[in-house]
Amino acid sequence: MVTMAQRLEALRMERGLSRPALSAALGFPKTAMEKFETGRQTPTQDQQRKLADYFGVTLPYLRGESDDPAEGDSWLSGSVPAEEPAFPPAPAASSVQKKPRPAAVQEDGAVFGALLKSPSFQAMMRAAALEALRSPEGQELLAKAVRRELGRR
Repeated sequence: MVTMAQRLEALRMERGLSRPALSAALGFPKTAMEKFETGRQTPTQDQQRKLADYFGVTLPYLRGESDDPAEGDSWLSGSVPAEEPAFPPAPAASSVQKKPRPAAVQEDGAVFGALLKSPSFQAMMRAAALEALRSPEGQELLAKAVRRELGRR
């Protein structure tokens, strides 16, 4: 799982900024970013909002709760705009057009996404797939797939 400290360091590095330069740009104490990135101190809510706005990402992404930098705030952020009712009316089904997301990200979020990206998990899955394909049942499935594909041509 990605921590806020890791996410902050990655975002800062993408912009090519030093820790003191980013602290100065946001009006934080000179050593603030060093403390945030090493995990010795957690940014306040206000500092987190400033950081998220500066980098153009959402609070859940900044905190490591999401792998989607543009995804809207989640219930974890605890922020509900004061001018909007807590339960707005549901939009008409025809007007809702959501970008499709992979099932793994949709259901389990950042933790499952990180698992799928880990080299050790990928190596384990590759080994299991190869072992299954080498079995008699796997060989039979491969032969059927090849026959079916050759029959289409």
